[in-house]
Amino acid sequence: MSNLYFTEEHNLFRESLREFLKKEVVPHINKWEETGYIERFIWKKFGEMGYFGLATPEAYGGLDLDLFYTIIFLEELQRINSGGFAAAMWAHAYLAMTHLNKEGNHEQKEKYLIPSALGDAIGCLCITEPFGGSDVAGMRTTAVRKGDTFVINGSKTFITNGVYSDYLVVAAKTNPELGNKGISIFVMDRDTDGISATKLDKLGWKASDTGEIAFDNVVIPATNLMGKENQGFPYIMQHFALERLIMGVNAHARAEYALEYAKQYMSERTAFGRTIDKFQALRHTYADCETQMEICKQFNYYVTKRLDMGEYVVKEATMSKLQSTKMADDVIYQCLQFLGGYGFMEEYPLARMARDSRLGPIGGGTSEILKEIIAKMVIDNKDYKPAT
Repeated sequence: MSNLYFTEEHNLFRESLREFLKKEVVPHINKWEETGYIERFIWKKFGEMGYFGLATPEAYGGLDLDLFYTIIFLEELQRINSGGFAAAMWAHAYLAMTHLNKEGNHEQKEKYLIPSALGDAIGCLCITEPFGGSDVAGMRTTAVRKGDTFVINGSKTFITNGVYSDYLVVAAKTNPELGNKGISIFVMDRDTDGISATKLDKLGWKASDTGEIAFDNVVIPATNLMGKENQGFPYIMQHFALERLIMGVNAHARAEYALEYAKQYMSERTAFGRTIDKFQALRHTYADCETQMEICKQFNYYVTKRLDMGEYVVKEATMSKLQSTKMADDVIYQCLQFLGGYGFMEEYPLARMARDSRLGPIGGGTSEILKEIIAKMVIDNKDYKPAT
């Protein structure tokens, strides 16, 4: 592992995490893929090991470590070959918990962030809507102030941990007439009256509970507002950089794992009297795939370093997700081809990996949306500003 970014402490952490996942998670993955339910005991074990608090301040139960510990966490989760399980873990730790950590006040952090870091509470982030997709500014969910409360009405969809989580971080319009300048962020308990969820059936990510959530006259205290009223859109955009980088890292990590598996398979599979890794057509195709993966990985490490230094890397993180998820789709498709008919069999890992990888260019902003964001920045010189 490159010592440009990873210290000996990082490498030891990787070894211990890999062993933990092999022992505590891998034996249950097939069951969770079949049931679509990740049992609560594993959340608690992750919390006890400190894995949910890698980027969380020590005052709220975390370890406050540099961002490369998060990168290791993401990369190793991809190696167990369950995009759904990995998504459930990082959506909790780096979507819901990120907003709590950055916008939550002391009381909100004590109530939600501490148990989140300990694995005692599971969170989800609710932004995407059935009619909006990647159009965050076009959301229709409203939060109307009535005295010392807000009344929430609307719906969200494609929400990871949307069914079995304990609390929700929700974006809603407090001033619809202001468009994207009228969005606010709230935190609320799952068992609040008027909140209901429907589980969605997906092509991949089977282990995670992806839900559509309805808010029917949900009354919450005004103290559940996170950060400043009407500042939700800058908060969301600011954290999109981390979310997109996460999905870029996930992509290079699963592509790397697919290549490792395919290389081992090719070294053992024989045809016409020799192992198939000796055929030039396959060797050169593999070399192309390895090159594409390595370029994305090194770029993602570079973006991580800049983000860890406090730089605003929304352009680079957007590029990371755009290019890395496309690369992973291409590489995993080719790795499945290396296995021939066995790649199409469920008992081999490439079938699930191919399904799970397909969400990469869709979730967290489609590739088409990301291209337009990049075009605005590099052609129109649009300068997205971090939240103040």
